[in-house]
Amino acid sequence: MEFLQFLSWACIVFTIGMFSTGLTDLKKMRATQSADNVQFLPFLTTCLNNLGWLYYGMLKKDGTLVLVNAIGAALQILYIMAYCHYTKTRRRISAQTMVAGAVLCVAWVYFSMFLSQGESQLAQLGLTCSVFTVSMYLSPLTDLVEIVRSGSVERLSFPLTVATFLTSTSWTLYGLQLQDYYIMVPNTPGIITSLIRFFLFWRFASVHQDTSTYKLIEI
Repeated sequence: MEFLQFLSWACIVFTIGMFSTGLTDLKKMRATQSADNVQFLPFLTTCLNNLGWLYYGMLKKDGTLVLVNAIGAALQILYIMAYCHYTKTRRRISAQTMVAGAVLCVAWVYFSMFLSQGESQLAQLGLTCSVFTVSMYLSPLTDLVEIVRSGSVERLSFPLTVATFLTSTSWTLYGLQLQDYYIMVPNTPGIITSLIRFFLFWRFASVHQDTSTYKLIEI
């Protein structure tokens, strides 16, 4: 029980730390008064992911999931609002946000009204959240391929890689302790992709020792 409590706090601290990396982009947008060099979709997809897991945590009555994803969703909404304020392509951003909102509404209606409460509802929601999380962890693989081709790790963030590794590991162990495979399985790819990134840093960072900082890449 003590180990589970330790894992709970580890999940909270590491995950909030990972979500807070978006503050770097927020600071950049405020400094330049522009969102030209910041990606929008990671904010939107992460927000959807947070809201899905928040609902799952509420149904499962898991305080750790509820707290982490409530804070995560609030941060992503902050980043989205800031991006909408500074971007020059508001029409495109508004369209993407409306589509995401529509998807969220349809999902909520399906899971809350068309499924009877109980194990079936929880299982289908857990599976949906798991698939979405796995797709988010695997989406940067194309960037990793380009890094291997170019031999440059400038597009990678080492602090974010460490945060992703610690977050994925803590959630995997947390899910294992609870015997909840919907939590454990989707976080395993986060560990694998983080280890790949560590290898790339070891392999290519020495080529660019004069580079003192790394650019942020969203997961």
